[in-house]
Amino acid sequence: MSVNRAAKEKEVEELKAKLKAEEIVLVTHNQGLTVKQVTEFRSKLRKEGASLKVVKNTLARRALEGTKFADVSKFLNGPTGIVSAKDPLAAARVTYNFAKDNDKLVILGALSADGPLDPAAIKVLALLPSLDALRGKLVGLLQAPAAQLARLCQAYADKGGAAAPAAAAPAEAAPAT
Repeated sequence: MSVNRAAKEKEVEELKAKLKAEEIVLVTHNQGLTVKQVTEFRSKLRKEGASLKVVKNTLARRALEGTKFADVSKFLNGPTGIVSAKDPLAAARVTYNFAKDNDKLVILGALSADGPLDPAAIKVLALLPSLDALRGKLVGLLQAPAAQLARLCQAYADKGGAAAPAAAAPAEAAPAT
């Protein structure tokens, strides 16, 4: 089944428009993945706001021309998939975790707004905590001194409060005698 030229050009334009809005593009080899595995991978990516596009390498090269991801063309050999997303951490994390569990998905490289990334750099990016996790740690760090001060004040009040009634008791006992 052949695709006519107009359909190919439309697909190239759609991919080019999609890539212009993205912040990262990862290229993967996906030879040997079953339809179920690819569907699962796409589902996980979709939950994080990323997507996987499997397209012919020649069409992908045409779509990448003139975009900030043109250098990613060097990875387009063999059965490749293009993962793109606005959030580089989410795309790297989902792709890395899926590749770790499925040896048939191999990360070839990526290009982000900060420059090219090799598979080792993608692993580092994937292992970084999410923005929400970092916010939680920051809030915890900011609250820790205040909580410590509150516990110190409470301990001082408890200690001082226990000494005051003991001192007051003999004073009350003395006038009664």
